[in-house]
Amino acid sequence: MKLFSRKKRPTEDLLIKEINKTKNALEAAYSQFEYVVDPDLIDSCIYEMNAIQNRYKYLIKLAKASEKTYIETKL
Repeated sequence: MKLFSRKKRPTEDLLIKEINKTKNALEAAYSQFEYVVDPDLIDSCIYEMNAIQNRYKYLIKLAKASEKTYIETKL
């Protein structure tokens, strides 16, 4: 029995799923980068990794803002 657990809002669940999906995509991009040898493919992998990293940073920022908003509404 959890005494101090808080209920997650549906948008938080979706955000967490999206963060995990993005994290998996980033791991896949890193893995692919390790195996490519063509310079054009290397550039493509770097571009993809940067795009995914930026998306991950954005989602983390949203999650932090969501947590702050949730705390403010509880007060």
